[in-house]
Amino acid sequence: MVNAALSLGAAVGVLLSAGFVWWQVGRYAAPQVPESRFDERKEMIAYTAGLFVGIPLVVPLLGLFQSIPPFEVGGIALYLALLVAGCELAQWLLLRSVYFGKDGSGPFYALGFRAGVAGILILALVAEYFSRPTYSASAVAGVLAISLGILGLQAVSAILALPNRADRPGRATGPFTAVPLEAIGFFFLGFASGSGPGVAVVGGLLIASMAGWLFRSIASPNLSIVPPPGGKVRVEELAKSTFGRLDRP
Repeated sequence: MVNAALSLGAAVGVLLSAGFVWWQVGRYAAPQVPESRFDERKEMIAYTAGLFVGIPLVVPLLGLFQSIPPFEVGGIALYLALLVAGCELAQWLLLRSVYFGKDGSGPFYALGFRAGVAGILILALVAEYFSRPTYSASAVAGVLAISLGILGLQAVSAILALPNRADRPGRATGPFTAVPLEAIGFFFLGFASGSGPGVAVVGGLLIASMAGWLFRSIASPNLSIVPPPGGKVRVEELAKSTFGRLDRP
């Protein structure tokens, strides 16, 4: 039963997180654009790094979700701090590494990295549920909705945590911008998860929808101006570009 739960959790986590990278990050890779805005090999390594970093973050995630229903204030504060700080610190270190930070495509690597983290968190959440002796269709829907919320929260936090850019002075970003949203989002997901299947479905979809809306509003201004590694393209030209999946209908 445990192996089956882990396998199912891995399938859901990889499907959602890798699908996000393929669809959203892939919009900025050839053949969608004349020249990829990032190194595809580095992008996959960033995603893989996120999978490994997500493993220790499973402990505070599950601890948080288990502490919220009985409202254990100490546990909630501790696990929430560990979870959010771990995500933010890991991305901060990633973008300041020589390997991921020197070619100017850090925003894409941050997205891939956070998607990998989300994949492992989703794996743990799904596996924990399906390791129980009984389950229902409504509860499964709730777990999937919470999983979508986790993915959306990680994606928008990745963009919000990017350092401010001089060429986008009107858009304030940075770790301190991402932390409040991430903390509130995870707390709300934990509360929804422990409040019954119906609340889990509504809460998970609400967080996913809000994160998706915010992501769409801030992602393009931050991603569209990133030039290809080593390329010489003016920022004004990049900002006018459109992006989509040209290799699919």
